[in-house]
Amino acid sequence: MPIPEPVEDDLARVGGVVGLTRLLPDRETLALRSQQFHALSDPVRLKILLLLAVQPLCVCVIREVVAVADSRLSYHLNVLKKADLIAGVAQGNWIIYSLTPEGERFAAALVG
Repeated sequence: MPIPEPVEDDLARVGGVVGLTRLLPDRETLALRSQQFHALSDPVRLKILLLLAVQPLCVCVIREVVAVADSRLSYHLNVLKKADLIAGVAQGNWIIYSLTPEGERFAAALVG
């Protein structure tokens, strides 16, 4: 089946299918983005990200706002950490969670 002329013209400007393919992110970047979008597909995790966009928080404050059991909160925080959207830093007996630079970009895009 032939390619429609406008598409063919635009495709030629980027170097054909090969040139178009080169414009895509590498596999590692695509895998990370997929993981990040999955992490943000849950309303609880989205809420956590937006909370941390306001300020770094300890688990006790996050738990109070999102109102989930400790085990579920731990799960959600781990998903966000694995997606490189948040990081936790130990301060005495507490772990203070904050957004990573990647998390800041996603949060900024969400609140627009």
